[in-house]
Amino acid sequence: MSPSQVQVQRKASSPMAPPFIVSAPGKVIVFGEHAVVHKKAAMAAAISLRSYLLVTTLSKSKRTVTLNFRDIGLNHTWNIDLLPWKAVQPHAAAVTTDKPDNVRKVHQNSATQFLYLFLSLASPDSHSAIYTLRSTIPIGAGLGSSASVSVCLSTALLLQARILAGPHPDQPPWEAEVQIERINRWAFVGELCIHGNPSGLDNTVSSGGKAVLFRRSNYSKPPTVTAIPKFPELPLLLVNTRQSRSTAVEVAKVGKLRKSHPQVTEAILDTIDQVTMSAHEMVASDEFEEHDDALENFGSLVRVNHGLLVSLERIRELVDYTNIGWTKLTGAGGGGCAIILIRPDASPQTLQDLEEKLEAEKFEPFETTLGGDGVGVLYPAVLQDGEEIDQQKFEDAVGNEGIVRLVGVQAGTNNAHERRGGWKFWKRARI
Repeated sequence: MSPSQVQVQRKASSPMAPPFIVSAPGKVIVFGEHAVVHKKAAMAAAISLRSYLLVTTLSKSKRTVTLNFRDIGLNHTWNIDLLPWKAVQPHAAAVTTDKPDNVRKVHQNSATQFLYLFLSLASPDSHSAIYTLRSTIPIGAGLGSSASVSVCLSTALLLQARILAGPHPDQPPWEAEVQIERINRWAFVGELCIHGNPSGLDNTVSSGGKAVLFRRSNYSKPPTVTAIPKFPELPLLLVNTRQSRSTAVEVAKVGKLRKSHPQVTEAILDTIDQVTMSAHEMVASDEFEEHDDALENFGSLVRVNHGLLVSLERIRELVDYTNIGWTKLTGAGGGGCAIILIRPDASPQTLQDLEEKLEAEKFEPFETTLGGDGVGVLYPAVLQDGEEIDQQKFEDAVGNEGIVRLVGVQAGTNNAHERRGGWKFWKRARI
């Protein structure tokens, strides 16, 4: 949809809209790392670590728009009347010019993403507003944090432009699918502003939630993306190694190995592809959630995939010693994160002991879930007890626990399956 089409579809706005919050999840690759670069399939799923965007509408007389990304120290205000409705870069380049290069790059990328979406989806007559972001997703760990932000921004701006239907509990699945895809396409535009040539996987998972099967057989054509709306919600321990890594460097290592040992490497990549497709067939089955051995078989595939990748061995050793679940890396390797699919009979004490051992070795564990909801809206930003989430409360929330306690989709950090009232989601059809 082009910006001109958006302008045509926009409905008249109310004088002052109440504050509202948009939330979108991060993601992990469950199967298919590295192989997906070489035209094989990958399966990725949403996690319950999420971004939260509070939109506070101000009166038209203010004539400003503010981007307040609290967790990375970005707070910049533009005059709406002076914004370049045809050119973005000079205004993005003016952000945090006094910061170190690494900080300035992150801030200016975020500003470019926001301004491009704002100038595409808003208009010179838009109300003044403050867009304040808080996130529980670690940055730079391969968990789709930038895509989650892009989904939040796109959803918020589309809602303000009044061209999204819902979400509401009785919304027909086909209508929800149209809204998810509209959000997803604009979120991909936002990802283009940051990454140049993103795969589209991260924003697709963040928009629709649950899980997807992703394959790019030809880089001159769009990838094939198959939604897996029946993907079950599974308990997950996510471990951030806190080791910096470059996806490009790790991918290049596999590419070099493929050139020097083509038959062996291709056989491994083919096997990873077979593991991915076996997992897809398993979770797409009507019997998956009913079969007693289903999770055991699924977990075995997780372990097989990790064995093929052979990395992050120390984390795997710690987890296998406790027999708490099944472990593999997620992402390109060389750092980043590992995921542990937790057994249903795992004791809370064993899980706590494992987390303490991981923390003692300078790893960062997160209790989360796999396969949760995609983008959602809390409109207005009022919780069930009538508490209004204002700008100050949102900014003052301390750490992940503070954010989740205040506005989290889940009722608490240790109860990922219990939804907090008020949040609504666009739901894919369970076919």
